[in-house]
Amino acid sequence: MLIWQDLHHSELSVTDLYTLLALRNAVFVVEQNCPYQDIDGDDLVGENRHILGRLEGTLVAYARILKSDDEFEPVVIGRVIIDKSVRGEKLGYQLMEQAMASCQQYWPEKTVYLGAQAHLQSFYTHFGFIPVTNVYDEDGIPHIGMANR
Repeated sequence: MLIWQDLHHSELSVTDLYTLLALRNAVFVVEQNCPYQDIDGDDLVGENRHILGRLEGTLVAYARILKSDDEFEPVVIGRVIIDKSVRGEKLGYQLMEQAMASCQQYWPEKTVYLGAQAHLQSFYTHFGFIPVTNVYDEDGIPHIGMANR
């Protein structure tokens, strides 16, 4: 059974931060063969939150929620990730349920946005997201902007 945590960035331990960055690097940079600057300065600022799912103590699911200081900007869910060792077990649905619950708890009046990898568009539609952009290239991978509200 997964153990979920919804943490403000100030609640992350050094070990939490290290393991979430390692998982993001393993999947987004190495596995997807996409060299990009993952550490972008947004992990430890403002009201931003981190959703962590652990299985037997190992981080296997993660998402980051960014809340802009601009009240007109949507809340952004990103870095949605399931470790390859547990893919196919529908943990992505649990992860998104956790992320959406966090958005509803902390920012119930805000629109939620995400830049989805285009091949996952139907997955995010399950959570009420609709396309709000055309497909675009981000680091060599087709993405589409989607919003929920």
